[in-house]
Amino acid sequence: MVPSLETLLTQTHRPRILVLGDVMLDCYVWGDVTRISPEAPIPVLSVVRMEERLGGAGSVATMLATLASDVALVSVVGNDPQQERVRELLEAAGVETGAVVAADDRATTVKQRLLGGTSSRHPQQMIRMDRESREPVGEAVAARLAAGIRERLDRVDLVVVSDYGKGVCSVPLLEELIQLARAAGVPVVADPAPGADYRRYCGCTCITPNRTEAGGAVGRTITTPAEGLAAAEELLRFGVEAAMVTLDRDGIAWADARGNRRLFPVRAREVCDVTGAGDMVASAFSYAWALGADWTAACDLANLAGGLEVSRLGVVPLARDVLLDEWKSSATSAAAKSAGAKIVSLDELRPQLVRRRAAGEKIVMTNGCYDLLHPGHVASLQFARRQGDCLVVGVNSDRSVRQIKGPERPVVDQRGRTEMLAALSCVDYVVVFDETSVESLVGQVLPDVLVKAAHYTGAEVVGHEIVERRGGRIVLCPVEDCYSTTALIERITAHPNRARKEAA
Repeated sequence: MVPSLETLLTQTHRPRILVLGDVMLDCYVWGDVTRISPEAPIPVLSVVRMEERLGGAGSVATMLATLASDVALVSVVGNDPQQERVRELLEAAGVETGAVVAADDRATTVKQRLLGGTSSRHPQQMIRMDRESREPVGEAVAARLAAGIRERLDRVDLVVVSDYGKGVCSVPLLEELIQLARAAGVPVVADPAPGADYRRYCGCTCITPNRTEAGGAVGRTITTPAEGLAAAEELLRFGVEAAMVTLDRDGIAWADARGNRRLFPVRAREVCDVTGAGDMVASAFSYAWALGADWTAACDLANLAGGLEVSRLGVVPLARDVLLDEWKSSATSAAAKSAGAKIVSLDELRPQLVRRRAAGEKIVMTNGCYDLLHPGHVASLQFARRQGDCLVVGVNSDRSVRQIKGPERPVVDQRGRTEMLAALSCVDYVVVFDETSVESLVGQVLPDVLVKAAHYTGAEVVGHEIVERRGGRIVLCPVEDCYSTTALIERITAHPNRARKEAA
């Protein structure tokens, strides 16, 4: 059984994850700026405190450990004092460091940020100072890294490659890792380095570039969600099974070799700092995938984590209980919205469908009177929703129902019928039409799939020509013969006392 998002954040099993990549030490110097230097036209930072955190692959490893994973890191540090601090932070987070190799010919990567604020403003980065090497590690160090991978690969559920282009993830080492992982049946999730040749990730289960990185790989700028989705699909040509492109404010675009294409919108937030958001997305996705989640649940968790990360300053690992609280809050907020938000006019519906089509979603439509909503209706609506990504339900107005069914119908008025339909989770939009024929509405909605009960043949379904002319299809839904609105009404009117007793 594929775990749900809530299950992922509450289960007790700890996934075992191996992280390969460039570990860094992020140093933050916090202070106040209240004056300009008399020596030069620059702000003077009065230091209040200093903080050290792990960055790069160290950040990913820490995030995974904070998500209740058993994590081992394969990386390189310099033979210098900073390596001791890196090891201390990793071990404090619960990350296994036996495969973190100290090299004599390079320094530990350190990024120092100076953050200045005033009494009335949030601290902002003033400058960042980097000390790093971008040269590939030497053969001897690479051999030790490969040995660390081989020693641990048979004990892990998933491998994360956190490539920052600092020399750890060399092409030969990646090739060996991917080959060994595929032979062992272990998925590999790679977060590519900026400007990298993506052929080095051939054979990975999934790559997770951001908007800019993906744009560079496909040779164009990505400005819209639709362009992000197209880029994710194009990235599959590099020999990966799936591509997840993170689009900051536009969420996540997913494409895989099985033909799945989808956009995952993100909840709008005030952005405090984008630092670490990509690592948090990759970590949450990998955590979910290692636990057996499908790609939709993994992307949902990644989206939730990335959105929450940008509301924090700096790289802040997020624990499961924090994500669970955020998910419950979002779910409660969404549930609290009136189902009436689904009840739309045709003018309101059109732009919504344009947006969903641009996101690669398949639009499904069905229609009916839905007087006295019963289990047969619910089953048919659930069936219709499974045919695509968005279900539009056309509902006959009270006037058109009277024309079709007679002056005694409908039993439930238009408002009640639409509100009951909108309360169903399988229904995305409810739109009322006043004509006795649904053909005009079909021509306005232009669904990819038109669903109707199997009482009809495909040629008898009103609007089938419109749908099929555009390359869409007609799907006939199995009928629940034991349920009928007309039969229910006749039963109630014929035996009112019995109906009241049964209802009681």
